[in-house]
Amino acid sequence: MGEDGGLTPALERVRSERLVAILRRVPDVDARVSALADAGVGVVEITLDDPDAAAAIERARSRGDVTVLAGTVRRAEQVDLAAAAGAEAVVSPGFAREVVERAAALGVPAVPGALTPTEVETAWIAGAALVKLFPGRLGGPAYVRELLAPLAGVPLLVTGGIDSTNARAYLDAGAVAVGAGSALEDPAEARRLVEAVRG
Repeated sequence: MGEDGGLTPALERVRSERLVAILRRVPDVDARVSALADAGVGVVEITLDDPDAAAAIERARSRGDVTVLAGTVRRAEQVDLAAAAGAEAVVSPGFAREVVERAAALGVPAVPGALTPTEVETAWIAGAALVKLFPGRLGGPAYVRELLAPLAGVPLLVTGGIDSTNARAYLDAGAVAVGAGSALEDPAEARRLVEAVRG
């Protein structure tokens, strides 16, 4: 189970930046990472459902100015691929015990997805560094607040339907960070999101 005292630099940055930019099958990952960094985004997640993902993770890591996570990690062998490429954490849409266990064996933080209280608790007890609440839009900020009443010690990264108009509400409800994808295609929206999470 993750503990605040043992945060890796990647987890510390997620918690301090409070925003993860999710790049899923974007046409030019390098250009998008550059644009996001210029907008003030410090953490990017490159999903493994892109055939160029491993190379893109390596290139993003070599920049030195962004923390790079691997997303859509659903199988243990994908943890190996992500770690070899230099990913600083692995993020999953759901909870797969073998992914969390393989990540732990490699010393890479795992951020499994969950939605219900049972799923969140299961992921956290299994050793999640953070738990990704997905899709966040289903319950909204009120659901986050209700969920964290009994599960107060579980750090949530909320993704799904996040933009500059609602990001702050999720953080105010208790999430440690939010993840956004399509909303960040617009550089102006990326800047608004950065301002919203830091405001």
